[in-house]
Amino acid sequence: MKYLCKIQYVGTDFCGFQVQPNRRTVQGTLNTAVNAAFGRPCKVTGCSRTDSGVHAKEFCVTVDLGGELPIPPEKLPLAVLPHLPPDLSLYDARAVDDAFHPRYSVVRKEYEYLIYNERVPSPFWQNRAWQLPRAIDDVAFDRMVEAASQIPGRRDFASFMAEGSDIKDTVRTVDLCTVTRKDALLTVTVGADGFLYHMVRNIVGTLIDVALGKFDPEDISRIIAARDRTQAGRTAPSDGLYLKSVFY
Repeated sequence: MKYLCKIQYVGTDFCGFQVQPNRRTVQGTLNTAVNAAFGRPCKVTGCSRTDSGVHAKEFCVTVDLGGELPIPPEKLPLAVLPHLPPDLSLYDARAVDDAFHPRYSVVRKEYEYLIYNERVPSPFWQNRAWQLPRAIDDVAFDRMVEAASQIPGRRDFASFMAEGSDIKDTVRTVDLCTVTRKDALLTVTVGADGFLYHMVRNIVGTLIDVALGKFDPEDISRIIAARDRTQAGRTAPSDGLYLKSVFY
């Protein structure tokens, strides 16, 4: 048996999830915390990788001690709490069998991307949203909504994958892509059975380019069919991206 844990973190001061030499990462920080809580080495495995600056509202990891669970799962969050920094929280845990893998057992993930659309930036959204000063009016917003509605489906999303990735199979099933607005905050939500490198950030950047007139909403189908990153729009910055939910 091992623990399946849900964590949250603000990614601003982390160099992504995965352990890297001489860098502060989520995995490295969490590993140090659980080792301290149990008084022995543990293996921490994550459900995916996130880049520097990317946040998570729900990120899943397993903590493996080699078959035993010396702390009841429901007590693990409080046991680990004294060993964690303020920008990382382990808030839920349950027992799973040894065959469970936090990455390969995933059937779906949901990301959300936040855009703060005001001429003057807000200190409250610093490093927490893309602060976009150019106004997105009602017409531009409707263009974004229309473009987003064309993205769901089982398709080859190579046009939204960052260059340099070594992934060969670029077909994914996107079942959700929406744009909503409340006051100055726009939220793009994307759900899929898997994501390519920078896929959500490239989708968001393309939707913004649709809003600002670089593309028409009907260009989305052409962009996807091209399977060419140069045909899509800009890459949105990392600090507006949140892993929202993981489904098993």
